[in-house]
Amino acid sequence: MMRIGFDAKRAFFNNTGLGNYSRNTISQLLKYYPGNKYLLFSPRSKFRVQFDYNPAECVFPDSILGKMFPSYWRSFLINSQIEKTGTDIYHGLSNELPFGVHKLKCRKTVTIHDLIFLRYPELYKAFDRNMYIRKFTYAANYSDLVIAVSEQTKSDIVNYIGTDPSKVRVVYQGCNRVFFEECPSELLQKAKETYNLPEEFILYVGTIEERKNLLSLIVAINENRIDVPIVAIGRKTDYFKRIQDYLDVSGDQFRKRVIFIDNVPNEMLRAFYKLAKVFVYPSVFEGFGIPILEAIASGTPVVTSKGSCFAEAGGKGALYADPDNTDEIADVVKSVLNDDNLRMQLISSGQEHAVKFTPDRIAANMMKIYNELNNK
Repeated sequence: MMRIGFDAKRAFFNNTGLGNYSRNTISQLLKYYPGNKYLLFSPRSKFRVQFDYNPAECVFPDSILGKMFPSYWRSFLINSQIEKTGTDIYHGLSNELPFGVHKLKCRKTVTIHDLIFLRYPELYKAFDRNMYIRKFTYAANYSDLVIAVSEQTKSDIVNYIGTDPSKVRVVYQGCNRVFFEECPSELLQKAKETYNLPEEFILYVGTIEERKNLLSLIVAINENRIDVPIVAIGRKTDYFKRIQDYLDVSGDQFRKRVIFIDNVPNEMLRAFYKLAKVFVYPSVFEGFGIPILEAIASGTPVVTSKGSCFAEAGGKGALYADPDNTDEIADVVKSVLNDDNLRMQLISSGQEHAVKFTPDRIAANMMKIYNELNNK
């Protein structure tokens, strides 16, 4: 039996992205490898996000200083508790390890999701970028093994940080198991009624930010007169104003066909994927692209971007377009909308590809890493 500790902050306090990855990883290991002891290190005991973490054990700050300054505890003070709990392997699930962890006897690993802040530095504030550089570099240098979520991310870790490629292991991200399950008809009906969804629609899921490039999809649909509404699910950032400005000059008729919805629970989100005619993810760059996997697992044809990691996530279940070429995006979307045989081919190929990312397979790949660490 191994005692495996996790930085569980994101699992308990982040609804999307890194939070989903953390929750999925922990839940999959608990289900498929219950013989180990799992320790969830969290800076606070009052959780924002609830999920089933039994039979894991939660570890909280045990000092007044740690309780008063949870971020300081997570970055520094946590080390003494990692040692006290007899942790064999400590896994930083979200790009970082606590400073000083290299002095501990336990094995260390870190999952690095992407290095977009180095590839596209103009998208980040200088302070944030410098902080990320310090944290990511320390974690990569002092972990025993680095886990990359895609071959693209592995390449970036080697090229941008200078990590020895023999130290990096690729373990693809999975998605919540609900996306692999049949969606009940009553849930589909509930989604239609609750959100007043159109009969047919193009779906986008992801933070509404510059890198994810939603505006290019909107421009593609409008200027190429594709008469199918867009449903966009995701948290809005300052980038949303650029979308609003475009819609304001596009006329009332088109503006009403672009529907924005805040983040929805996974249980409901799978209904959106099932109801969508096509899922379009025009992002410029990702570490992996979980929404692509959610879509193909749900049986939804995908249009996404050329390059980056997108083909790793979508395989033959997706068609690919230049994210900077709105006419090309429109042509590929139209081909899916207008050709039922192509849609069925994409759905079949996508679900075949998605088998590589089922929860049991992801858990098995992660456990290989832990066994390798434990035997070092």
